[in-house]
Amino acid sequence: QVQLVESGGGLVQPGESLRLSCAARGIIFSSYAMHWYRQAPGNQRDYVATITSSATTSYIDSVKGRFTISRDTAKNTVYLQMNSLKPEDTAVYYCKATGEFAYWGQGTQVTVSS
Repeated sequence: QVQLVESGGGLVQPGESLRLSCAARGIIFSSYAMHWYRQAPGNQRDYVATITSSATTSYIDSVKGRFTISRDTAKNTVYLQMNSLKPEDTAVYYCKATGEFAYWGQGTQVTVSS
């Protein structure tokens, strides 16, 4: 059974940092591209970042220079390091694996508020 389990969310003040993790089980992790998406209340789920199986990365413009996506194949885990957080980063963050099939995690809440 495939599982993507996110963790690391929480409540932080503007300017602070968080690191999200997404542990993958049941897939050949090294063969999958991994992505982070986010969904704010009342909004659609939006793309945030990608890391391919060969570790090529891409980001939406609003997080470039602040967020870093990385992967640890030995741990079957993808990370999203989020620095200089802003209130507009508040959302539920989801990881997604794409390859032969596509899978989603259950999400983790990130709240940025003073």
